[in-house]
Amino acid sequence: MDHRAKTAFLALIVVQALHSFEEYAFRLYDVFPPARLLSSLVSEDLRRGFVAINVSLVAFGLWCWLVPIRRGHSSAQGLAWLWVTIELLNGIGHPAWAVSERAYVPGVATAPLLLILAVYLARRLFKE
Repeated sequence: MDHRAKTAFLALIVVQALHSFEEYAFRLYDVFPPARLLSSLVSEDLRRGFVAINVSLVAFGLWCWLVPIRRGHSSAQGLAWLWVTIELLNGIGHPAWAVSERAYVPGVATAPLLLILAVYLARRLFKE
């Protein structure tokens, strides 16, 4: 993976952290049933469950960048594609949900950044 792809991956994880914070601040776990369900599997306190899931997600992303991606392990490409997929879903899903609700939904403000970075990273990965 080239330097630009590695940098894009790290940017994707940083923006995911901002996205998670936006979702937390506007209580996604209270308004989106799948987030509520996942949070409740971790803790009876939905807020705590949501935080635990998102901290784990961002920590996993940082580990992906620090170990396999920066070091060029054979798993780097697959992990990068996994993150591209996750963030494409985020980047498309939140705006689609907002349009269907005709209102702001938690996560929609940062979703376009995730989409742009995921597309950019996908293009870099296709070049390799």
